[in-house]
Amino acid sequence: MASPALKEIDKLAYEANFIASLPADPSEVNVSRPVFGACYSRVQPTPVADPQILALVPEVADLLGLSHNQTPELAAVLAGNRLASGMVPYAACYGGHQFGQWADQLGDGRAITLGEVRNAQGEVYEMQLKGAGPTPYSRRADGRAVLRSSLRELVCSEAMFHLGVPTTRALSLVSTGDAIERDLLYDGNRAFEPGAIVCRVAPSFLRFGNYELPAVRQDLDTLRALLNYTLNKHYPQFVAGDELDLPGFLHEVGQRTAILMVHWTRVGFVHGVMNTDNMSILGLTIDYGPYGWVEPFGPGWTPNITDASGRRYRFGNQPQVALWNLLQLARSLATLVDDVAPLEQALQEYKVTLETQHRQMMLSKLGLSVQHIKEEQDDQLIAALLAALALVETDMTLFYRSLAHMPVGEETTADARFSPIKDAYYALNDITASQRQAIDDWLQSYAARVREEGISDADRAVRMNAVNPLYVPRNYLVQEVIEKTAPGNTDALAQLLEVLRRPYTQQPGREAYARKRPEWARNRPGCSMLSCSS
Repeated sequence: MASPALKEIDKLAYEANFIASLPADPSEVNVSRPVFGACYSRVQPTPVADPQILALVPEVADLLGLSHNQTPELAAVLAGNRLASGMVPYAACYGGHQFGQWADQLGDGRAITLGEVRNAQGEVYEMQLKGAGPTPYSRRADGRAVLRSSLRELVCSEAMFHLGVPTTRALSLVSTGDAIERDLLYDGNRAFEPGAIVCRVAPSFLRFGNYELPAVRQDLDTLRALLNYTLNKHYPQFVAGDELDLPGFLHEVGQRTAILMVHWTRVGFVHGVMNTDNMSILGLTIDYGPYGWVEPFGPGWTPNITDASGRRYRFGNQPQVALWNLLQLARSLATLVDDVAPLEQALQEYKVTLETQHRQMMLSKLGLSVQHIKEEQDDQLIAALLAALALVETDMTLFYRSLAHMPVGEETTADARFSPIKDAYYALNDITASQRQAIDDWLQSYAARVREEGISDADRAVRMNAVNPLYVPRNYLVQEVIEKTAPGNTDALAQLLEVLRRPYTQQPGREAYARKRPEWARNRPGCSMLSCSS
């Protein structure tokens, strides 16, 4: 007799909208190969040796209509060893620009969508296994994923959700019992690591590269079919009979992308590999690979060792890269329109939205009203702040949280202004007199702006603490959890996930999760820079 958990996942309302609406790969041979004239290939997950659930996210289980029972039968489904009734797995076909260069066909090389689930509220979500075995798009890889990358994806996607950042979600983390060989730093030192599979969940995993590949190939029939599906399902406001408003679609994607970039800046997230195949058409954070969190503030920091020389995907360059990626999407859409001017206008409006939203976001981080913006004065204040943050090693997260407690009265001394923020500095005793003066110059300007607006200290603190998190998945914290989880102990993972559910609320006894990066983690792999190896 099937267990209740198995019956439950079998009874989810699975749909196959994507594969029912779009052209399929005519071959079901699961070998790495070019795929033409298709949006996906049917493929079965490859079974693993010993699936064990390491984490099941209750909020995502509730979203799908699953209980929280972590049974062996459920583990088998979430590892790809068994398909629930109604699941029709596939891997999507797409291309993309990687580090600014056209890479041609890419596709879901280690991801397999199990199916689409309609929940009790009528919402439809894709369930996708990452690390469930090879697909026709696996190229030279094995289609598997290791524990460190899978755990990082689960932790960060859930942290981003609770931070209020648009993101894909993660339902589960399952260890496989298999050892996977990887070269962590791409330095020739290959080693075996424990394998794991994350089940990620989103309304759609469509990305810019899905549209680029048929456009580059001049496969306009496939491109039209994909756009017709996309707009009818996700953007019906841009459909009128048989007519598709492609400039309207690009404009909306651009607006969502601009807002996403502002959120990333607000919380200090660096994606690390913003290739066009990692950009969601729904404006979600997607594909958590060599990401990182800005600890010492630095616009030039990238967590990706592959990007160490060019720093294309550095923290301060993400909004510009997003625009470049939108341009590639626009070029794909341009193959189907007679007049490109509306597409060009949509790209211009991305810039306007980005500038406006960024200014408002920065003012909100400072506890200032976005209803009384003084553009020139506020832009100068923001620019001076960013310069002060970069002057010496300053922990971005702790700086904004502690700034909320800085006194702003006219009679306040320099020491009183500096005292609340001093713990945000990594080398407090090394700050020179001139650097200290530059910091205080900004603090005085900020205090004057607060007094001008007439905000009480209490109101300012409430405003600031609502948008400036105290707890983020710092790189070293996640690495510590990976090392504790590898032998099979899931307590540290559960504790970290629990803390990250309330990132804006001070949690007694959780001080260890809100500390500066320790010196031992400065250059340690996993704590500073990472590779795409997963």
